Amino acid sequence: MDTLLNPADCAIVLLDQQAGLAFAVQSMDRQQLLGNSVALLETALAFALPIVVSTSATKVYSGPLLPDLQALIPDLPVIDRRSMNVWEDAAGQAAIVATGRKKLLFSGMLTEACVSFAVLSALADGYDCYVVADACGGMSTAGHDVALRRMEAHGAQLTSWLQVVLELQRDWTRKDTYAGARAVIEKHGGGYGIGLRYASAMLPV
Repeated sequence: MDTLLNPADCAIVLLDQQAGLAFAVQSMDRQQLLGNSVALLETALAFALPIVVSTSATKVYSGPLLPDLQALIPDLPVIDRRSMNVWEDAAGQAAIVATGRKKLLFSGMLTEACVSFAVLSALADGYDCYVVADACGGMSTAGHDVALRRMEAHGAQLTSWLQVVLELQRDWTRKDTYAGARAVIEKHGGGYGIGLRYASAMLPV
């Protein structure tokens, strides 16, 4: 079994990326969390991964999907639910199962609830779960870290958005996804992205 992620075998699940929940995030800078989540979604689009997006309590408290994310997937259905656990929502679970992928990448808020509940349930049903830790927000640093440790103890694998894009690309001679992967890193990759832009300017291919 290939332990590395491949575009052909994984899907992304975005959970409760909503302003009402972002207000509660204390585990990292909220703007950085949004930027990491955008980078992950742009990665999914660059590699044509199946994407499942679910929200909760949109009309009660949390509000709609964050505009920065909605702008990237304007035509993708967003599954709204009452349960905190997307795996306990018939439509949400069905959408994830329908991707046909057994490796699931999770991002969302809050780490202590909607993310961890879904991951633990999917693991119990035999899915390989990857938690993109820097694209998840918790109510506190301690709560976020404890939730990550609990998921990891049950078999989830922790990763970051940058590792995801590099792992999916792996070989820069893969021309079909080269431009998309590079664009994500140049836009969101900090010093690494600056270096790639510099290389493009100084060493044109």
